[in-house]
Amino acid sequence: MTEIGFYHLRTTPLERALPQLLEKAYAGGHRIVVMAGSAEHVDHLNMLLWTYGEAAFLPHGAAKDGEAARQPIWLTVADENPNNATMLVLVDGANSALLPQYQRVCDVFDGQDVVALDAARARWCEAKSAGHVLTYWQQTETGWQKREAAAEAG
Repeated sequence: MTEIGFYHLRTTPLERALPQLLEKAYAGGHRIVVMAGSAEHVDHLNMLLWTYGEAAFLPHGAAKDGEAARQPIWLTVADENPNNATMLVLVDGANSALLPQYQRVCDVFDGQDVVALDAARARWCEAKSAGHVLTYWQQTETGWQKREAAAEAG
């Protein structure tokens, strides 16, 4: 089964946390699909990944850029894996029916938003029922901290 990590944003917004997560995954050899909730957010993330750091570079693309198969990081609203990714990053509460295609999934959600938090809890229960291996990561001032299973319910 796919390993799904739930990433609870608490101290920084997605726009600061996502590039760091992607850098680590890309450096680890993953090809990645980032699935967002809207085409507008895909456009925003596409621009963000070009400008988030002066010396940083993450090779990526989206539908407007084309050549999905050649992109190490693919940004999309569609439930697709056109770049043969091994990792899926879900943002905006996006949900995928293709979880078994990936080695690893990161479900990143805003812990300051009650609706997003409740939706993440529902996705956790659904993934657990499906038999996936689950981990829960909580953002702290110093980075990501893995928490025990009992912590996600609260």
